[in-house]
Amino acid sequence: MIRLDAATVLLQWSVGGLFFLWFTTRRREVGLGYGWLLRGTYLLMALGGFAAGAAFGFVPVRDISALAVAIAATAVLVVSVQRKVAGVSGAAAEHDRRSARVAEMTGIDRTATATVDAEAPTGPEFPPVLDLVAPAIGLVGLVAAGIDASTGGAENMGVALLRTLTGALFLGAVTDAMLLGHWYLVQPGLPRKHLNDLVRALGWVWPIEVASLLLPTGMLAVWSGEVDDGWNGTLGWFWGACAVTTIVLVYVTKLALKERYYSAVMAATGLLYLAILTAFGTDLVARAVLAG
Repeated sequence: MIRLDAATVLLQWSVGGLFFLWFTTRRREVGLGYGWLLRGTYLLMALGGFAAGAAFGFVPVRDISALAVAIAATAVLVVSVQRKVAGVSGAAAEHDRRSARVAEMTGIDRTATATVDAEAPTGPEFPPVLDLVAPAIGLVGLVAAGIDASTGGAENMGVALLRTLTGALFLGAVTDAMLLGHWYLVQPGLPRKHLNDLVRALGWVWPIEVASLLLPTGMLAVWSGEVDDGWNGTLGWFWGACAVTTIVLVYVTKLALKERYYSAVMAATGLLYLAILTAFGTDLVARAVLAG
């Protein structure tokens, strides 16, 4: 009901990452460059998934879907670049709000962004909803990957689909959270709510991810000895340590983001670096053990 399949993992990673890109940019406050970075990264992953499928075991719907995800992400990236002059309305509004607050406290008036850019060409702003196109296409491929990994029967298929779809959200959330933490170096005035939202989403997905990997036949069978991990149960306990450490890091990251100092965001980013390692351990170690 699960496989350590490079094509599926790369498709999951790209679909989850692109979905949470929309999740973050839907309020139009994060700079366009963040979207360019993530679309470029995940379209390459989707292409890698297509190549891995073609080389190591072609699953038509999954792998054609991966190629379509890359094409869709590229098209959306082109639209975003074409509309860069319009900027991001939410970011400009946040800048003006902060400027007005500074003026009230200090008496130093700053020219509003809207006034500075009044003579600049604007045109239509990039619509964040376009970032849902690629994940929607990828969802079809993930369903196909889950069905292909199933050993037969409605119950087994349900578990395989749950693991595949939840894994995509799990890997996407933790990766985007780490990348967004770095983006605060580029856009230091960005409200912390965006990073908080991603960390919170990761915390919501974690129990579903862990529960799906415990369902039969799952990691409980490794602990009981029913499934041999080849290391006398060591990999089973390693998986458990990764799973527990991930949610602990999520909790500590939330605490770090409550601190008022800007360095708290960088501390949170460092914690999310560790969370990526433990999250991938949670997902990929289970795949390796249960696939064997």
